[in-house]
Amino acid sequence: MAKIIFQLEGAGAVTVDGNIGDNLLELARRANVAIDAPCSGNGSCGKCRVQLLEGSVETLPSRHISQEEFDAGWRLSCNCKITGDCTVLVPDIASAYQSRMKTADLSSPQEVAIFDAAQQALKKSGIAFENAFRCKVLSMSAPTPEDTMPDVERLTWAVQEAFGVEKVTVPYPVMSKLAATLRAHDFTVAVKGQLTGDTFQCMEICDPADTAIVGCALDIGTTTVTMVLTDLESGKILSKGSSGNGQIRYGADVINRIIQQSRPGGKEKLQKAIVDETLSPIIRNLCRSAKLAPESILRLCVGANTTMNHLLVGVDADPVRMDPYIPSFFGWEGLLAGDLRLPMNPLAPVVIAPNIGSYVGGDITAGTLASLIWDKDEMSLFIDLGTNGELVFGNRDFLMSCACSAGPAFEGGDISCGMRATDGAVEACVLDKDTMEPSLTIVGDAGQKCVGICGSGIIDIISELFRCGIINAKGLFVREGKRIARDAHGMGRYILAFPEETETGREVSINEVDIDNFIRAKGAIFSAVDTLLQSVDMTVDCIDHVYVAGGIGSGINMKNAVNIGMLPDVELSKFSYIGNSSLTGAYAMVLSDEAIAKCAEVGANMTYLELSTYPGYMDSFVAACFLPHTDARLFPSSCQE
Repeated sequence: MAKIIFQLEGAGAVTVDGNIGDNLLELARRANVAIDAPCSGNGSCGKCRVQLLEGSVETLPSRHISQEEFDAGWRLSCNCKITGDCTVLVPDIASAYQSRMKTADLSSPQEVAIFDAAQQALKKSGIAFENAFRCKVLSMSAPTPEDTMPDVERLTWAVQEAFGVEKVTVPYPVMSKLAATLRAHDFTVAVKGQLTGDTFQCMEICDPADTAIVGCALDIGTTTVTMVLTDLESGKILSKGSSGNGQIRYGADVINRIIQQSRPGGKEKLQKAIVDETLSPIIRNLCRSAKLAPESILRLCVGANTTMNHLLVGVDADPVRMDPYIPSFFGWEGLLAGDLRLPMNPLAPVVIAPNIGSYVGGDITAGTLASLIWDKDEMSLFIDLGTNGELVFGNRDFLMSCACSAGPAFEGGDISCGMRATDGAVEACVLDKDTMEPSLTIVGDAGQKCVGICGSGIIDIISELFRCGIINAKGLFVREGKRIARDAHGMGRYILAFPEETETGREVSINEVDIDNFIRAKGAIFSAVDTLLQSVDMTVDCIDHVYVAGGIGSGINMKNAVNIGMLPDVELSKFSYIGNSSLTGAYAMVLSDEAIAKCAEVGANMTYLELSTYPGYMDSFVAACFLPHTDARLFPSSCQE
C-alpha cells in the first residue's frame, strides 16, 4: 500500500491509499479528484498534468512534457504508476475553470429575451403555454374525539372540494409525512400536485406560506450542463446555473465515456458523476439562490444527446456506438426524479426530449422545437455547435438530421488554453495585420484578466491569424514576431496574453496542435452540412436561413466562421445565433404540456442520416480540413487579404 496526497492548487488536499502499480489518473478518479483528461487517459491530449512534489512515480516519456518541465516535476497522470508514497500538485489550469459552477439569481437580460421570444413564437404557432400543476392552500378541521376521520380522508375531501375532482391520489412520499405536516401547521397546508382530467395527484404538502410550484429545465451537454428554474404559473425565470459535466474526467467525447461505462461498475460511476456530482449541486445552489424548497420542483425536462440520456438514467449505452447503432430508448415514459435520486420532489416527472438516433438526441429535438423551423415554409439549416455537431435541414414539409463528431473544441476542449465561456475567457479577438498585436474581448466584469479561450474566441483568433497571413491554409505559422514563439521541435504558437497579463500567471496562447484540432472540428461541421444537402439533392444556394445554437459564447462572429470554412458561405443576413436552444426547448416543455407533445411529434417526423455509412462523407471531410477549404469556389467571400 502507498499513501497518495493530491494537493489541489488554491484549495485543500485529498489523501488516498493506493496499491503499488496503480495508475495515478485512475486513483484520482476513485478519490473523486477532478483531473481534466479529455482523451480519457490514453496519453494523446496532454491535459492531465500534475506536478510531483514528493516521492516518485514510474512514468513513460511524453511529447507533451518537455525535458525542462520533466525536471521540474511535471508528469502526465495517465502515464504514471504508483511506486510508493508521493504528493502531487493538481494545478488550477484554464481547463479547470470548466468545472466551476456558476449560479445567478436571474438570467442576463439577453438570455431572458431569448426565452421570452421563444415562448411568444411558440404561442403564435398555436402551442398553449399551460400545464397541469396546481397549488392551493387548504384548511381542514382538526380531529377530535367526535371527529375521528383519518388524515388521508380529511385531505382527500378537502382536495376534492377545492379542485372539483372525483379522484385524489396520495402517493407514499406525501403519505409518509402527512401526519406531521398537518399537525405542524394546524391543519392548514399548501397542497401541490398535478390535475389530470378528473384526478388530482398530491405531490407535496407543506407550510401554507410556501405556494411556489417550480419547473426545472436542463441541458446536459457532453462538456457543460446548464439549468434554469422557472415558475410554472407565470413562466418567470427564478434562477439559472451551469457547471462542467462531471463525467469529463472519463473522457471529453461520448465514445470514451461509453467505453468507460461498459467496464465493471462503469454505469454506476458515470451516473454518479452526472447525478451526484453535477446535477444535485446545481439544483441545491439554484434553490438556495431563489429561496425555494427543492420539493417545490414538480417537473424536470431534459435536453441531452442520446449517450448523455443513457448515462443519466444508468442504462447501458454500449449499443449506441456499435453497428447497427441502436440505442436502448428514444423516449422514456414514467420516469420520476426519485428514480434518479435528484434533490427535488421525488414524484416530479422527468420528461426526456426524445432521441432521434444514436448521435442525434433530445437536445436537438428540443432545439428544433425552439427554432420553429418545423413551422416554416423557408428552407432552414439548424446547427448545434458542441462536442458533437448536430444539424437539421428542412421546413414544415420535411426535416433531415445528422451528427458529426466535432470534438470538444467548440467548448474549449482539445485546446491547450481552452475553457468554457465563463469569466476570464477570450470570446472575441481582432488582430492588427502589421503589428500582429491583439485586441481581446474577455468574459466578465471590466478589468477581468485573461484565463483562457472559449469557442467563439477560438473562431475569431484562427480567422484573424489566417486573414493576417500569420498561418497558412494548413494552420501552420508562416510569420515571425514578438507574439510568435516556437518550442524545441519548431512548433509555433501565438501568444494572446503573456504571464503577467493573465489571471493565473500563465501564458494564454494557441499553438499549431490547437489549430489543427479546430480545423478538424470545423471540417466536420462543414462536411456534415455539405453531405446533408447532397442527400436531398440541394446546395447551399437553397438555404434561406441558418440558425446557429450552442453554448459557444455570447454569440459567434458569423463572418469569421465563414472565413475559416466552418459555416456555409451565404449572406450574413441569413444567419441567426439562438443561444442554447436545447435549454430553451426544455424551458418551453416545462411550462407547456402541448410543447412536450409537439417535441415528440417533431422528433417522430425527423429523418436521421448516419454520416459514417454515407458514401462520400469522408472525402468531403478531408476536403474541408483546410482554411477555408480545398475548393475555394465554395467560399467566394472568404477574407484572404
